[in-house]
Amino acid sequence: MIRRTSCIIARSSDPCRNLAIEKHLMDTLPEDTAILFLYQNDCAVTVGRNQNPWYECNVEPYLESGGTLTRRLSGGGTVYQDPGVLNFSFILPKTHFNTKQQLNMAAAAVQRMGIPVQSAPGGSIASLGRIFSQNAFFKAGSTALHNGSLLVHANIDAMESFLLPGGKRLKGKARPKIDSLYGNLREISPEITIEGLEESLYNVFASTFGTQPVFLDEQMLDERTIEQLTLQFANPDWVYPEALPYNFSVDEHFPWGDVTVLLWRENGVIRASRIFSDAMEAALFDRIQQALTGCPFLIGAIGTRFQQRLGLIKDPRLLQIAGDVCTLICGRIRAMDRQGEGA
Repeated sequence: MIRRTSCIIARSSDPCRNLAIEKHLMDTLPEDTAILFLYQNDCAVTVGRNQNPWYECNVEPYLESGGTLTRRLSGGGTVYQDPGVLNFSFILPKTHFNTKQQLNMAAAAVQRMGIPVQSAPGGSIASLGRIFSQNAFFKAGSTALHNGSLLVHANIDAMESFLLPGGKRLKGKARPKIDSLYGNLREISPEITIEGLEESLYNVFASTFGTQPVFLDEQMLDERTIEQLTLQFANPDWVYPEALPYNFSVDEHFPWGDVTVLLWRENGVIRASRIFSDAMEAALFDRIQQALTGCPFLIGAIGTRFQQRLGLIKDPRLLQIAGDVCTLICGRIRAMDRQGEGA
């Protein structure tokens, strides 16, 4: 049972610092406590934990425009943030993590302001057919994180210029227009404000858990730790994937998301692996990469390695995703063998 709730409104608009605060709040969350963290960022493109920024964003022109590119802890897809976007995080014990309840809180906060809402694919929330809220999730240890964004008066033109909807899957193909996918809440309700949405989220958060959240100041947090975490989120080694001589590639779209598998195979052994995906299950792909690395580049060996390393997974959805990735890799190897391109 959640007995205590808190709310923190960020002082900074630095995207990396706000990710650092979010991580620090997860790491130090007291038992039976839920935290609402609210913040706005300067212009930022934030990719999901397992995404490749080169697939999702026009990186070079975006950086030349002065924006920040970073990677968050949670899975899911790429989001655009600027001062016209209200970002929120629900941080709570894993035992109290409830995706439906958390999405309902975000939706209710907007509904209270007279805007109709409906659920959309991939944990998104829409109004009048266009998405205004993207959401993502992450679990670590005994703590869980739900982070999301609310487009109030975001720069849709900038989103159109810099984002690549559909990622690698639509490379070289016609991409959907951003303004057909996403819309600002202010287009529906011109009087809506960031401050009004903050108050509405606070009130919904309070009523959901039946306790009035105590306002905290980020100055109460461990500044040294936050500074260290900020540097980690800004580190190019965290943001950009390592450039290795990958010589095997396969990608596919599944009901749970897009996936691209890259392998570096040498002398019949997988020396390195990297999996990119917009799936919500952030931690799973690290486990799959670890299972693949060092494995013989053989269908039987890969299947056995998946069973050995991932056999303890109990969640049916995670088992489905891992099985799909294994089948995808093995299917590509069979096709290569038929074409005489094997190891």
